[in-house]
Amino acid sequence: MAAPRTLTPLPDGWRFLQGDPEGAETQTLDDTAWQIVSVPHDWAIAGPFDQKAKAAGENGFLPNGVAWYRKLMNLKPQPGRRYFIEFDGIMERSGVWVNGHHIGHRPMGYVGQRYELTRHLRADGRNIIAVRADTSAAPSSRWYTGAGIYRHVRLIETDNIHIPQGGAYLRAVKIGDSQATIAVATDVQNASAAARGVKVQVVVTAPDGREVARTTTPVTSVAAGRIAIIPAAIALPNPQRWDIDDPALYRAAIRVIAVDGTILDNEDVRFGVRDARFDPATGFWLNGRNFKLKGVALHHDGGAVGAAVPLAVWRQRLTTLKAQGVNAIRTAHNVPSPEFLDLTDELGLVVMDELFDQWNVAKTPEDYHLFFGDWHKRDTLDMVRRDRNHPSIVLWSAGNEIHDTAYPVQAKAALRSILDIVHAADPSRPVTMALFRPNVTKDYENGLAICWMW
Repeated sequence: MAAPRTLTPLPDGWRFLQGDPEGAETQTLDDTAWQIVSVPHDWAIAGPFDQKAKAAGENGFLPNGVAWYRKLMNLKPQPGRRYFIEFDGIMERSGVWVNGHHIGHRPMGYVGQRYELTRHLRADGRNIIAVRADTSAAPSSRWYTGAGIYRHVRLIETDNIHIPQGGAYLRAVKIGDSQATIAVATDVQNASAAARGVKVQVVVTAPDGREVARTTTPVTSVAAGRIAIIPAAIALPNPQRWDIDDPALYRAAIRVIAVDGTILDNEDVRFGVRDARFDPATGFWLNGRNFKLKGVALHHDGGAVGAAVPLAVWRQRLTTLKAQGVNAIRTAHNVPSPEFLDLTDELGLVVMDELFDQWNVAKTPEDYHLFFGDWHKRDTLDMVRRDRNHPSIVLWSAGNEIHDTAYPVQAKAALRSILDIVHAADPSRPVTMALFRPNVTKDYENGLAICWMW
């Protein structure tokens, strides 16, 4: 049967303007004079360089400001279907409109964003997406951020009954030489007007493409307007383990099926089977082998190519690093692009995925501390749900040299909030953070740097 979910990349045909004209979000605006660009697109890297740039040397003496993107989509909505647009990253303080209707905004530039378009789409198919990206509040970072829609964009079409963003999660709960047990949790959202009975089928293929396991859950009733989490377990025979020397990757086809057998939604998830743990006395262990992590910290940009990094640049960079003996990456100091993590999965590099560079206390005047209180819970959850199936990730970092630690009551509350969200979304990995002058702020004495962080 034909797969009901369609995913359409949206790289081309975007019209771009550096500026903030009135009515840029409206459907009737004449944008024919705007520049035509492809995304990912980092407009700031084109310069000019200026010693007096507002964002100063931390941002490479490159420009900042407001820019707009618009795209005409010839999309005729169909009954019973849902339409979403997904951005892997917009830098920063972004807003998104469809046909003049504001459908969402996000202050952080590193978090993935998905917005539903369905109720605002025109039946005649002429639909305008408009995006405002704003880096004018500067300095907002201690390094080069880039500007604009600097990561990939895609259109997702699903049934009313579908798996929401980040809603498929697999993890190995037991690993032996002859068999591994894979726990699967699938969120199923019912956006229709009536309760529906559904079951979830999971089909696993091995690294060589052979089908090696399959299971189907009993029927579950999902109430109208609600999300049900449907668990399943897969017995995986003779598991091939993901390792730095043999990064074996399995693929799970997860299908949401109606009672009559119709496939309502499907999602393919790549995953690995590995046992990763940290021991206080001996350090890191992977699949029963103890070795030293020889790591580097990588920012999200690609140097001279800016923040819209071609995949070939990352492949060359990571391959060269591994050839030099590097086996671990710290994503300094925010989550990377999804394709970066796809590469670390494929190349066999261990990753510490870092979530934040600041909490409530600023490092630069206009940075994320202005939004942490309102947004960190949603941002944390979205980032962890997006990345939790990557076998290369063995550790989450809740923050990099967070300055809140000078105020231990505040710092403990913020950390506890992040920890609760991470562990609820992904109970399989520990959480750490880089402490800032811990001997000065007495983090080893006041209880901040203790094992409950893990």
